[in-house]
Amino acid sequence: MPLSDVQCRNAKSREKAWKLTDGEGLCLFVKPNGSKLWRQDYAFAGKRKTASFGPYPEVSLAKARALREELKAAIREGRDPTAKLEDTRPTFEKIGREWFATNVTRWKTGYSAALWKRVERDILTKLGAKPVEDITPLQVLEALREVEKRDAIYTARRLHQMTSQIFKFAVVHGHTRFNPAADLHVALKPVPKEKHRSALKVDELPDFFVKLKHTPMEESTRLALKAVAHVFVRTDEIRFSTWSEFDFDKDVWTIAAPRMKMKRDFKVPLSRQAKAIFQQLQKLANGSEWVLPGPRTGQPVSANTLLFSLYRAGYHSRATVHGFRSTFSTIANESELWDRDAIEHQLAHAPDDAIRAAYDRGERWQTRVKMMQWYSDLLEHYEQTGLRNDLSDLLW
Repeated sequence: MPLSDVQCRNAKSREKAWKLTDGEGLCLFVKPNGSKLWRQDYAFAGKRKTASFGPYPEVSLAKARALREELKAAIREGRDPTAKLEDTRPTFEKIGREWFATNVTRWKTGYSAALWKRVERDILTKLGAKPVEDITPLQVLEALREVEKRDAIYTARRLHQMTSQIFKFAVVHGHTRFNPAADLHVALKPVPKEKHRSALKVDELPDFFVKLKHTPMEESTRLALKAVAHVFVRTDEIRFSTWSEFDFDKDVWTIAAPRMKMKRDFKVPLSRQAKAIFQQLQKLANGSEWVLPGPRTGQPVSANTLLFSLYRAGYHSRATVHGFRSTFSTIANESELWDRDAIEHQLAHAPDDAIRAAYDRGERWQTRVKMMQWYSDLLEHYEQTGLRNDLSDLLW
């Protein structure tokens, strides 16, 4: 049965390449990376051959059928329709994979896989089959515009940086003469201004950990700020926490209902890193029931202790304790690795309606455990590398 344009447009990638057949040797070849290529099987001089008509949707179904008719006409005239020299110029996908293979050892496995997955999905499906030297700035911009349509503004800018790096790689290896992505930042949507409490952006995290390490402050305060970065609870939720709320055997912190905005007990999964930080705080507490006892009163530290320490580290008007919640939310949502409701649950936000409230009673615990470990691994990566202007910071 002949294909329809809807079938071509909706064809999804699979683990292995597969094809949709239109008839008379014409098929749409769907690759695992999502690219779709028109292929035409035919016989000439007793030999089976295959012609390529280019990528879909650049080459439409109607155009592919027209090319099939041209091929058949050439055969009737006794001409091999593919006798001309094939285009052997490297494609953007080929160069992109070479770039990735060259740089992959610079990143941890989880980060590199997520990074390349994003390039494959959002860039290679649009530009991968094109010869790298034929790609225009407008074509790159159109691919990035598709990402912006999902309101993934940060992601679009990260993908722009990665795409530009691939073109730079192509330039230095002599595959093209210029980088068509070089100046596209002026055409991309600006990063939204912070509307609520000041919060760190993803590319500011490495510098934050450096400043946190070297700014003079009580060690318990330093560890508390580090803990909040990992678990992003509200100020009073950590100020008034007691050691009786922690179960280090089960890696969970249960915050008592009176301190929660939602007025119910709230469980925080403790990642490996967060657990170690709190255990360090427990040693510094010297037997106090409070996680953050004041140095003289024995009562919890004041409401401004953590905030003023952030100020001393150089973040006045740039970051707040509460802002770590926004930092997590932005990174987790932009990654598109986690269910939105699981992210909202970990932020202890109320569900939007009663139906979701009923659905959410299970709290998505296992997902939240994995998500919290993923986030702590990311923060640990930034803390250990201290990299800012490096693609490893882009994560995706």
